[in-house]
Amino acid sequence: MGQSKNKSKSLMSQLMSLQRKRLYMISGLSLMLGAAIAGQAVLTAEAVERIFVQKAPISSIAAILAILLIVIAVRVLLLHGNGRIGLQMAASAKTELRTAVLQKLIHASLPAALRGQTGGKVSMTLDAVDEADSYFSQYMPRMIEAAVIPVIILTVVFVLHPHSGFIMLATAPFIPIFMVLVGMKTKRKSEEKFAQLAEFSSTFLESVQGLVTLKLFGRASQQQQEIEHSSYKFRDATMGILRIAFTNTFMLETIVMLSIGIVALELALQLLIFKSLSFQTAFLILLLVPEFYSLLKNSGTAFHSGRTSMGAVRKIEQLLEDAGKEPAAMTLEHVEKPATVALSPTVDVTVEPNRRPPVIEMREVRFHYAPGSFELSAGSFKIRAGEHIAIVGKSGAGKTTLLHLVAGLLQPTTGQVLIDGLPLAQHQEAAWFKQISYITQHPYIFASTLADNIAIGLGRNASRAEIVQAAEAAGLAAVAAGLEQGYDTVVGEGGIGLSGGEKQRLALARAFLKKPAVILFDEPTVGLDLHTERILQRSIAELSAKATMITVAHRLYTIRHADCILFIDDGKLLDRGSHDELLVRLPQYAAMVNVQRKGGSRS
Repeated sequence: MGQSKNKSKSLMSQLMSLQRKRLYMISGLSLMLGAAIAGQAVLTAEAVERIFVQKAPISSIAAILAILLIVIAVRVLLLHGNGRIGLQMAASAKTELRTAVLQKLIHASLPAALRGQTGGKVSMTLDAVDEADSYFSQYMPRMIEAAVIPVIILTVVFVLHPHSGFIMLATAPFIPIFMVLVGMKTKRKSEEKFAQLAEFSSTFLESVQGLVTLKLFGRASQQQQEIEHSSYKFRDATMGILRIAFTNTFMLETIVMLSIGIVALELALQLLIFKSLSFQTAFLILLLVPEFYSLLKNSGTAFHSGRTSMGAVRKIEQLLEDAGKEPAAMTLEHVEKPATVALSPTVDVTVEPNRRPPVIEMREVRFHYAPGSFELSAGSFKIRAGEHIAIVGKSGAGKTTLLHLVAGLLQPTTGQVLIDGLPLAQHQEAAWFKQISYITQHPYIFASTLADNIAIGLGRNASRAEIVQAAEAAGLAAVAAGLEQGYDTVVGEGGIGLSGGEKQRLALARAFLKKPAVILFDEPTVGLDLHTERILQRSIAELSAKATMITVAHRLYTIRHADCILFIDDGKLLDRGSHDELLVRLPQYAAMVNVQRKGGSRS
């Protein structure tokens, strides 16, 4: 713990060393500001003495009033100057902090990159760095002012009336003592707040990235509750800091009020009872005393903000330390397990969905994302139960859009998608999603264990035996066996640490666990090596033996054995039929096949 604190101080000292010139400027301006405050009080007391005590005409103090206005203007300019320098310090420090964080993340090793999650790192890079602003823009200028100006005021009061000076000297320490006590608690609460913010950001970002997966596997509502719970924890941490801030303000105001009251009472006794003090002196002291305590009170408020900033700097320090750590071996076992996405279901659903492949029918379906944008005209066709359908066409023709319409992820602009004769729009979304699995080229892998990522495929609590069986069927068992912690190995966010083929096998394992009636593929084998592709093809064939399979295909060998091929060109379904039928009657399809054959496509 002591080592961490030293590192945190080292980071702050490095930042402050870069601001040395500005700190000297603030010190100099604060000295002049203290002189201006004392001068303003002296001139005000002199003017009041002449007018109300000596009954002098206002014209006789014109020079005093003119000088007083100049002093007030100088005081305002000095305050503005300190504020501007503080803002410049904050801007410079934030630039240095953000640059350090980004450079550390950019040059981090793979094991370091695997630790933590993107949402938390983004939160630290943006929010925590911004929170450090108040340390430089408020805390440091106010603390320098509190170290310089009250000494000047106290010196003037001691010269005028030592008794009042001793009272101020005796009551002033209560403010810094209270500041330290509150500041310690504020720093702890600030670190807690940023930890909760990082957790909330990670949960939210990963949920958005994996939203389609969560939705298709019926986990969207559960993850919504997780986000809500995380946001409540962040709210509670923030409110805890606000409670401390309100308590701090109340106590400071109370201390200041009582201290000024004691000084005022002593001056009243000396002025009215003992008559040992002149009105001008007493009034001058009464003008300086509130200034003295106001500066200390402002430093107390700034101290609270500074401790909050120190909590933020500490979290940045931890991020830099984590990014710089080098584990002994670059393996998944060294990934820190995040506690952000709850993949394990909380409700044990015992009712199995209907596994009988349904009849899917499109009736005059048209879709566009926005008026005047790309439009898909799918027309009308029917997919019988258990058929293997291939959707082919050029890139951008609308193949994936059609697949999304079948999946229920998009609703037709016009027309209907029917499932066993019932419009999909009226079909219970959750019930439909229980029957389908959608495997894309880039399946989303959550930051959790290998077993948890497989278990998301089931609508109830999955046993370890079921998970292992699904992994074996998908060809993932060998991968798990090669990991030190097996199925309990933590996978990085987005599948960091897994190859493309391993991600696809994991997605297939989810489907084997789910045993869907309809399987949607968006050419999951593109970009894989031949060995991995053959493993996946065998798994896909086994998985689709008792299901309807709809595949967005690009390669000849994946489409020629399909029961029916849908050929789409420029958003229009031109024709449908078997491979041999389309070769005869559709020139565009024949041209595509010839290109692939000449290109040496695997067959």
